[in-house]
Amino acid sequence: MAFVSIFKNRTGIEKEIDSFLNLASESGLIFVQGVDAYLFNKIDTFVEHLNHVVETEKAADTLRRSIEDHLYRKTLIPESRGDVLELIERMDALLGRFKGVMFRIEIERPVIDPKFHADLKALINCVIEAVEAATLSLRAYFKDISQATDHIHKVAFWETEADKAATRLQKGIFGDAELGLDAKMQLRDLARSIDKIADQAEDLGDSLAIYVIKRSL
Repeated sequence: MAFVSIFKNRTGIEKEIDSFLNLASESGLIFVQGVDAYLFNKIDTFVEHLNHVVETEKAADTLRRSIEDHLYRKTLIPESRGDVLELIERMDALLGRFKGVMFRIEIERPVIDPKFHADLKALINCVIEAVEAATLSLRAYFKDISQATDHIHKVAFWETEADKAATRLQKGIFGDAELGLDAKMQLRDLARSIDKIADQAEDLGDSLAIYVIKRSL
């Protein structure tokens, strides 16, 4: 089903949704760069990336409000409007997770030994893949619904991989005799907060799977 068949007439909302989803992908990339900078003790660069992700989220919020306004003011797709609004709001909340984790790091300044870097990066990679799959599945929902299910499946796959990576990281943290309990708990909470990004991506995917079925009926 084509994008135009969802929005009965051209209102500019198509471009806004594309731009919104572009910001979702961009936020993940900024997050990766920011955490890498922190691991190499480049704090100034980390803060630059934090500020960038804050600005990206603000831009996404502006687009979300404009999309909502289009949907309500122009009474577009009344039969699917609630579904679209929920999906956009879930994606917007997902972007907020990236900002939240970066603020946690900026405030707490955890000491992350290089021995944990590989597992941490593996976790982050799985999370970014899950979010990107969620973004692609949402694009497909609007543009080529036949491709949506494949991307939704990938969201679930990467969420499972993120859980495995988070478990490995936490086992390594609590198995380290050199770390105090306070440091272990701080790093555990950081790992969990990153893993929750993938959980939220899967929640979006689960909702989207239902809406794909509704549109196919």
